[in-house]
Amino acid sequence: MKLPDTAVGKATGLLTAVIIVFAAVLHYFDDAASVKYLSMAEDMKTLEGNFREHNKSCFILGASGETGRALLRDLLGRNIFSKITLIGRRQLTFEDKAYENLLQEVVDFEKLEDYAAAFQGHDVGYCCLGTTKAKAGTEGFIRVDHDYVLKSAELAKTGGCTQFHLESSRGADKNSNFLYLKVKGQVEAEIEALGFDRYAIYRPGVLLVDRQESRPAEWMIRKFFGAFSAVCSTSMSIPIQAVAKAMASNTLLQPEQKTEILENADITNLGKGAGK
Repeated sequence: MKLPDTAVGKATGLLTAVIIVFAAVLHYFDDAASVKYLSMAEDMKTLEGNFREHNKSCFILGASGETGRALLRDLLGRNIFSKITLIGRRQLTFEDKAYENLLQEVVDFEKLEDYAAAFQGHDVGYCCLGTTKAKAGTEGFIRVDHDYVLKSAELAKTGGCTQFHLESSRGADKNSNFLYLKVKGQVEAEIEALGFDRYAIYRPGVLLVDRQESRPAEWMIRKFFGAFSAVCSTSMSIPIQAVAKAMASNTLLQPEQKTEILENADITNLGKGAGK
């Protein structure tokens, strides 16, 4: 049902007022933003050129999702990989010629062992695979966000992948009392135990994206955090494009440790520090 313009105006005004008050309070308690990426000295174009010379290949899990699609666009724009493979449950269609050289592997995630070949020969793996309890139920959520993700990482490691990038969630903790955060934390830890040469975990806050179809409540949440982010820097939300950009940019950097965890502020700052 479409709301009258006057009702929408009143709702927007009220939302703006709430945001300003909430921003003033929450800004005080917000996480201290990391500055290590803001002071990044390397020139991104130079890093991209050096990386490109090594003719590396990558795969993306979850390319049909919002973050996965944004990541794919970013990687194609940078042209840093000689081969990009999409691994998913169905074939994706693209109209733009920029996508014509993509390789696609259609797999049955319930029988991933039968598709081990799809995970062989990649240097870098990106995982943006995930669902929600609301969409898939408790068992379905665990199966996708834990079982599918972990098995994919195992097959990638066995297949020669040395660098793995995982989109997780703010607050992920294997000891959490909340199922969503617990599952996210568990899969983070179990993938780390696989021993990739490099393992990057991204923990974004509320993902800001304009969907073509959405429920009123989802629209309000996105508008709230979108406006709130404009009022002050926050560790609570981030645009989908910023997450994708950070994952692509971070691929080119040399971390101090094999495993790194990028919180929402780190992801935001990496995008700023690595601006193209």
